[in-house]
Amino acid sequence: MPKPYPSEFRDDVVRVARNREPGVTIEQIAKDFGVHPMTLQKWMRRADIDEGAKPGQTRTESAELREARKRIRLLEQENEVLRRAAAYLSQANLPGKGFTRS
Repeated sequence: MPKPYPSEFRDDVVRVARNREPGVTIEQIAKDFGVHPMTLQKWMRRADIDEGAKPGQTRTESAELREARKRIRLLEQENEVLRRAAAYLSQANLPGKGFTRS
């Protein structure tokens, strides 16, 4: 997988594409910067969402959601460990075979 472009580069290319002269195409700008035209289209769409011009999930919301899901997974694992420990300890306290009272 190719190395992702730095965010500063992406932002600059999007800015140039938005401020292009009449008659200059997205394909020409993409070629000048050495990126695929579809990549530039995706960057422009992402920038519109991040700026609130279009509905969608922003990068920060995306990162927060990813972190929240990671935290939920961790909490679910911890909960399962505690549930198993409680079950094990409750079995250990039950009188077993051969248990006699003195």
